[in-house]
Amino acid sequence: MFKRKKITAISELNNNLIVPKHIAIIMDGNGRWAKQRGLPRTAGHAAGGESFINTVDACNSLRVKYLTVFAFSTENWKRSEDEIKTLVELMHKYIANYVPKLMELNISLRLLGDYKAFDAVTVTSLEKSIDTLRNNTGMTLCIALNYGGKADICYAVNNLIQSGKRVITEKDITENLYTVGIPDPELVIRTSGEERLSNFLLWQTAYSELYFSTVYWPDFDKKELLTAIESYSKRNRRFGGA
Repeated sequence: MFKRKKITAISELNNNLIVPKHIAIIMDGNGRWAKQRGLPRTAGHAAGGESFINTVDACNSLRVKYLTVFAFSTENWKRSEDEIKTLVELMHKYIANYVPKLMELNISLRLLGDYKAFDAVTVTSLEKSIDTLRNNTGMTLCIALNYGGKADICYAVNNLIQSGKRVITEKDITENLYTVGIPDPELVIRTSGEERLSNFLLWQTAYSELYFSTVYWPDFDKKELLTAIESYSKRNRRFGGA
């Protein structure tokens, strides 16, 4: 059993720390974490699930307004049936079982991507969780499921075509993405030492600050999160200006 990590209260943080309003995370390295320990990939995903819960708690404690995690990409369907089954089962376990805690923390849930491509039982469970948490007014937890940045842009453009738009602006696309109504992430964190976006929030991350952590996702903890936020706090965000 993986132990939950104690969360640092915001009052204990460096006063100079600028906490982003929206943090997005590419949770990478579960398989390599397991392989390093001679364990099956499923053990890595289970450990990663615990890190997910701990990170939600930590971001909420830091008063982050939006947390987006990349849970299942459009490319993940290329994985083995057994691994896909494990990932779906873990979604049930960690989302459904964590709903009471999310309710207690006043956190709402939003899904990004074509999550209805999953089986009916999974879809029903996810939508029930969304409905249960719908009226919460604290942090919004966004989970990207069957999500791809390119597919997101196509989704927006197709919506605009169907609406009859002939001339499409950036504002039009922004308002028709899966993330409509959500501010773009100021900080994107990727674990495991990989340094790429891997088709994650391509439109929304145009001016996001990127932080690449060398730890595998199951080892990501509050210390790594605060290190990423500290790095973000020291950056000069010019948005193309001088």
